[in-house]
Formats: sequence, C-alpha cells, structure tokens
Amino acid sequence: MFAPRARMFGASDEETMPDGKMSDIPDPSPKAARVRLLPLIAIVCVALIGFFTLRDQVSFETLRDNREALLAFRDAHYLLSVAGFVALYVTIVAFSLPGATVATLTGGFLFATFPGALFNVIAAGTGATLIFLAARWGLGDRLARRMDASQGAVKKLKDGIDENQWSVLFLMRLVPAVPFFVANLVPALVGVGLFRFVATTFLGIIPGTVVYTSVGAGLGEVFARGDSPDLGVIFEPQVLFPILGLSALAALPILLKAFRGKDD
Repeated sequence: MFAPRARMFGASDEETMPDGKMSDIPDPSPKAARVRLLPLIAIVCVALIGFFTLRDQVSFETLRDNREALLAFRDAHYLLSVAGFVALYVTIVAFSLPGATVATLTGGFLFATFPGALFNVIAAGTGATLIFLAARWGLGDRLARRMDASQGAVKKLKDGIDENQWSVLFLMRLVPAVPFFVANLVPALVGVGLFRFVATTFLGIIPGTVVYTSVGAGLGEVFARGDSPDLGVIFEPQVLFPILGLSALAALPILLKAFRGKDD
C-alpha cells in the first residue's frame, strides 16, 4: 500500500537497507542535490510567509465569526465541504502553517466527533507524510548516512533511534509535549523508513486527535455561552493518564533493551 520510497518527488539515488540503514551509494551531484532541496525550500518559504500573514487570520475567533456560513455550506454541499476541509488541513500541515489546532476543532465542529476525527487523522497524517517526504528526499537520506559514518554522541544518538524506531516514533506522536512539526522532520533527518513513519503517524495521532475533535464537536454550546474552548482538556487526568499509559507501552521495548544491556 505504501511504496518504500517516495515517488511524487522523484526516485532517490539511495536505498534503505533491510536493517533501516542507508546503503553506500554515493551522494548525488551538487546540481541534483540542489534540485532535491527545492520542495523543502518551498515549504520553509511558505511556512515563513504563513507565520507572518495567517497567524491572526486562522483562529478560534475566525471560526466563531463564520460558523453559520460554514454550517450552511456543509448542509448544502456535504461531500464538497469534506473534500475542501481535508485539502485545507493537508495544506496547513504540509507547509507548517498556523492553524492546525483550529483545523482540528473545525473538523469536530462541522462533522461531529465521528467522522470528524477520521477526517482529521487522514488530513493530518497525509500532510505530515508530505513534509516528511520533502525533508527526506531533499536532505534526510544524505544526513542519515553521514550520521551513520560519524563517531561520538551523534553516532550514539542515531544508533539509539535505529534500534528503537517503532517505540521512539510512537512516543513522539503520543507525548503531548512534542511539537507536531518536530515529529514530522526529525524522523526524515535520521533515515526512518516511509512505512514506519506513516504507520506510527496515523496510529499515534489518533488519541490526541479524538480528544480535540470532541472539543470541536461541542463548540456550538461554547459559542452560545460566549466562551473559548478548553484546549487544556488533554492535560486533564482522565485524558492524560490513558495517553501516558500508551506512551509507557511504547517505551516498554526501550526499557527492556536497556535492562538486558545492563545484565549483559
């Protein structure tokens, strides 16, 4: 279902070995390397422009002021509203634009907790995959091979991630303190495979996405009271403890390896 190498940005000169490490195929020419950086450069440029032009436009207040028009459009053109919402959310995540949290709330507000959470997961996961592919194709493969060839702390960090990729990737998605764009870029820069990234992203964002989508589904009552949504709900004990429990399960293989290493 998922190709081992991103084709939308072109074929790569490097291949990932079965153990997750990069092969010894030489780096591309300087010209080819510059071309491969273009998608990542475009993302950075759009992100910077969006930060300065959209941070005050994509907000809870904007959603509140346009709620009636959005609901009317949804009722009149449901499938089109779903497609438009998913496309907009993918764009926000892929270009690291401001408003991802507002987009998640909007998914719940327009489409309820379900299927709103499903639309949110599909959109956020797709956008994350696109930026991962751009970073990996432009820089990640070469950087990962250089880290493999390095020595000292950098080499130990790379080896530690390689040995526990599934656990580390799930932890990055489950722990609320890890920014979403960081969890998209770091795996690309250390040579994580596409399938592992996609699987852990789509599964790992489900708990937090469901929580925020459910908050968005209750925005009608929040608007009626003139209040703001409680985005700190994810840190409430009844929500945080189950997520921490999932994080502990994800970290268990790392802990077991550490204890086995000490025994050896």
